[in-house]
Amino acid sequence: MAEWTLKYADARGEMHQQVAEGESERELRDRLTQQGFLVYSIKPRSESPGLVGSLKSGGRKLNVEKFLIFNQQFVTLIRAGLPILKSLDLLAERLTDPKLSRYIKGVREEVKGGALLSDAFARQGVFPPIYVTSVLAGERSGSLSEVLERYITYQKLSLSVRKKLLVSLLYPAVLICLVICLIVFLVTFVVPNFAELYRSMQAQLPAPTRILIAIGTTARNYVLAGFAGLVLAVIGLRYWARTPSGSEAVDRALLRVPIAGEVWLKYQVAQFSRVLGTLLVGGIPLMQALDTAADSLGTRVLKKVLGQAAKLVREGQALSQSLRMTKVFPGLSLDMIEVGESTGALPAMLTSVAEFYEDDVSNSVTAALSLIEPVIMIIMGIFVAFVLISLYLPIFSLADSIHS
Repeated sequence: MAEWTLKYADARGEMHQQVAEGESERELRDRLTQQGFLVYSIKPRSESPGLVGSLKSGGRKLNVEKFLIFNQQFVTLIRAGLPILKSLDLLAERLTDPKLSRYIKGVREEVKGGALLSDAFARQGVFPPIYVTSVLAGERSGSLSEVLERYITYQKLSLSVRKKLLVSLLYPAVLICLVICLIVFLVTFVVPNFAELYRSMQAQLPAPTRILIAIGTTARNYVLAGFAGLVLAVIGLRYWARTPSGSEAVDRALLRVPIAGEVWLKYQVAQFSRVLGTLLVGGIPLMQALDTAADSLGTRVLKKVLGQAAKLVREGQALSQSLRMTKVFPGLSLDMIEVGESTGALPAMLTSVAEFYEDDVSNSVTAALSLIEPVIMIIMGIFVAFVLISLYLPIFSLADSIHS
């Protein structure tokens, strides 16, 4: 019998991970489900975690917007009184995304075979943990449509914040690319042509012109090799950043970057608070919701920190105190979570934390981007002025010698 690594939650919401023997993944899933456990993942023990992560984030990544549309249609059909199986039948044949359609057909077959809807989604291995957990909460409470409505609201807010940030970053990114192209053109084309001109005139060149010509001729000779090296370095860095150690190193480096690191941390805190609040409102126990919220984050550093906090919560510590001991979360967010715990309104307070930090991130990004444009223009102006002065100084010297 093969050995499998199991990750599942019990009836109290506590997460467990163990190695067990079984004939197949399906046999183990059925066994755990009959015992009342929620199965998160079953993987062969020899499977490489790094490889699994890259497959899930690469070839098995869903289109978030199309998945959101599917859920809106799914909720509409359920509210109209259609059975779940009939709703899946209708949607699986009409989805415009072939990848999503294939997974929904898999869910339909699992449900047709007698599986719970949450288990059917979990077995596909591609749907977000927060979604699977939300479906489970809807099944247990008998209010699947309401729980999915909350998930849709969360996903819309998350997409809105992400799109707003991307649109804000688009113009500075284009401007930086144009400035780099201008600098490369001046250094590799204009400067060497002037160097040929002055060499033919045998002119005495001032120091700034000699420095600029030396840079330009060297850059022209190695521009293709430099570009190829840069591309290879970016590709290598990207592959390294996908490994567990590389991803954690990148996250830690990003946290140390002035201003940008703080903004990035606030964005992650907002995402964590939004997911945790959504799950708690849906009736998911705190421990299970905490594990799911940690899995939804895209940073290994915060996942490790939240794993430490979850361990403290299991030992009886309050959530705010457990997060405070990690020394990563902003103080204001911890104070707000502590107030939510003491008043019994933790889900509502987590939503307030998410809204506060989403607005804070948006304002910080807008303020930073409003400064980037003039800084880029000033740097470009200084460089162009240096190039022009350096190239035309010998012409002025020749003109003075001709007049004299």
